[in-house]
Amino acid sequence: MVSASGRGKPSSSASSIVADRSVGYHDLKIDGCALTFGAPTGRLIKSCPFTVGGHRWRIWFYPVSSLPGYVSLYLVLDEIVAKSVTAQVQFSVVLEKRALFFVKREKKEALSRSADLKTHGAGVCQEWSVFTKRVNLLAGMACHGGGSMTIRCDVTVFNGFRAAAAAPPLPPKSKSKLAPVPPSELQKHLGDLLQSGRGADVVFELDGGERFPAHRCVLSARSAAVSAELFGAGAKEGDAANGAAGVVRVEGVGAGAFRALLRYAYTDALPEVERGEENSVYADLLAAADRFRSERLKVMCANKLCERVDAGTVKNTLALAERHRCDGLKEACLDFLADPANLRAAIGTHGL
Repeated sequence: MVSASGRGKPSSSASSIVADRSVGYHDLKIDGCALTFGAPTGRLIKSCPFTVGGHRWRIWFYPVSSLPGYVSLYLVLDEIVAKSVTAQVQFSVVLEKRALFFVKREKKEALSRSADLKTHGAGVCQEWSVFTKRVNLLAGMACHGGGSMTIRCDVTVFNGFRAAAAAPPLPPKSKSKLAPVPPSELQKHLGDLLQSGRGADVVFELDGGERFPAHRCVLSARSAAVSAELFGAGAKEGDAANGAAGVVRVEGVGAGAFRALLRYAYTDALPEVERGEENSVYADLLAAADRFRSERLKVMCANKLCERVDAGTVKNTLALAERHRCDGLKEACLDFLADPANLRAAIGTHGL
């Protein structure tokens, strides 16, 4: 439509005609005896009623249909209606497998039929007189180790058509391509800051005399517990005018564990450990994490040690778990020792 003055952009709109429908399904489980034992031709087995689209339905099942060797299925409208009902039906077979101490699994077989149907009043909506051969169903059940099968009836009831507003068109894509955002390098930059010692305002001195420069603001931001433990009464403040860093004595922590603790505080990641030293490094780091109340680091170390429980480490690992209250790690050790072979190996190694 163009404006009366003849100027301006034409307005636009769109709509669509869509089907108003309801969808549902009904599972009819049939014991294998219904197919195994002889039944007279034309004997009917009805399902319980079920509702889809506001209408009540039943499945009619004939183990022996009028066509020898086949089964028949009907979908039946189980009520009187004033106007016609239009629906779509699909039958499929699900063969079930059950085994003692195993979880039930289901496998959908390529045995399905579907069609449109229309009915008025009450009665049969669709018949599948050659749905599938009885021997095929019996063979399928035998292969899957089950004594039953489930017939699924998917029903779609069409209630008419209605108009719906079409979704507004998407705005045209910009011709200019947005540049990809580079990955964050914060972890790397903080790790480099710790490694270089630039701007360090505190130095930690261990029992052996080894020193580690660090930054109070980083450690204080990372953990209040670490800040309180390290910057307590033992801190010796340097001369601020001369830019000297304060020295803090740290007792009872090995150099490797403390270096890893600082690395974690700056990068939020476990350090790279040389092969063969994993157990000792993670054990010392776990003890340090427990002392400085870093619960996340403690759990990370405990998980690493859980992966390395064996006959040669279980004794020390179990003692470590008990000492630092690591229930998961303790349980991993006890699970390992629950195996008689593992227990004998551990006893031979450690004299448990």
